[in-house]
Amino acid sequence: MAARGLQRCFNIYDLRELARRRLPLPIFSYMDGGSDDEETLQRNIGAFSDYELIPRILVDVEHIDMKTRVLGVDIDWPVFAAPTGMGRLFHHDGELAVARAAADAGTLFSLSTLSTYSIEEVAAASDGPKMFQIYVQRERAPVRELISRCKAAGYDALCLTVDLPVHGNRERDLYTGMTIPPQLTLMSMLDVLRHPHWCWNYLFKPPFRLANLDHLKARDDDGLASLAKYVSKMFDRSVTWKDAEWMIQEWGGPFVIKGIMSVDDARRAADIGASAIMVSNHGGRQLDGVPAPFDQIAEIADAVGDRVEIICDGGVRRGKHVLKALAMGATACSVGRAYLYGLGAGGEAGVARAFFLLKAEVERAMALLGCRNVGEITRQHIRRVR
Repeated sequence: MAARGLQRCFNIYDLRELARRRLPLPIFSYMDGGSDDEETLQRNIGAFSDYELIPRILVDVEHIDMKTRVLGVDIDWPVFAAPTGMGRLFHHDGELAVARAAADAGTLFSLSTLSTYSIEEVAAASDGPKMFQIYVQRERAPVRELISRCKAAGYDALCLTVDLPVHGNRERDLYTGMTIPPQLTLMSMLDVLRHPHWCWNYLFKPPFRLANLDHLKARDDDGLASLAKYVSKMFDRSVTWKDAEWMIQEWGGPFVIKGIMSVDDARRAADIGASAIMVSNHGGRQLDGVPAPFDQIAEIADAVGDRVEIICDGGVRRGKHVLKALAMGATACSVGRAYLYGLGAGGEAGVARAFFLLKAEVERAMALLGCRNVGEITRQHIRRVR
């Protein structure tokens, strides 16, 4: 039944609708929502429609090469899995499912500090390329510990997320009570009970946990409440460029700073030794009313494209979106909600379906655009229409 449902999904929007039906409302809203009026959330997708692609004809496109090198690894196509937290909320296999599906799709998987499976568990589950996402914390010791664990587990790159000095105002979660610890409303609890399959897996599969922070329970008996306090402290308002530079040196390998939105910050990231930047507004979940990442790619690429790799993070739902970002100067794109919809719709098979659909769209769009490899996609292939 689940497999038939996935096979009737022909694009990411279909997977979103299937996930909406299969997940309890508080869980789907947490996955799907943004901050405040969600203007930025909508703009992230809509920005791509302001531009159109200009095909070139009579090009031999018998063979399409989508291979891309990013963050020190070779991937089969210019899209990889962005870090997202608390994956087991959406399916009991959580990050393990995404990591395996990403490896099968020939691309990079990114694991969040706030994942529900650990650095080591994910490394054991998948031999594909992996990146770990981290925050600068008030204490250096936990950061060193996480970096050391990533090195031991063979992760290929490190990602520093810098756009969370405080949490954005995610009002959907306030209405449903989807906070840490949860404070579900009566209507939310009733909706959860209307999804018995999700409830069964949540209750009887391995217990929900923030796996990379398990050791904190030894410090405090309050369980999830203590972890919530720790996560709150993790988002340190006093973090500066010096902290990011220290982390780059501590890691000593491919390093991306996620949350860059301006040319000045992009230059600063290059100056302190970042390998790449992820142009990102955290999926529209932080400050509402900021530009879409796609809107910023060209200006940033013109300023630092010869010094760092540029990743467009946010709003990618179609293969044509990827091509437009590449034409503007991006090295690659990363996707979060696109594969989470698949995870919520059908676990690992749903994630695989999401990657399959996007990958096929990228290849088809390249052939129709008249580009045989990603290096041939340039600004000659794109123009603004509004």
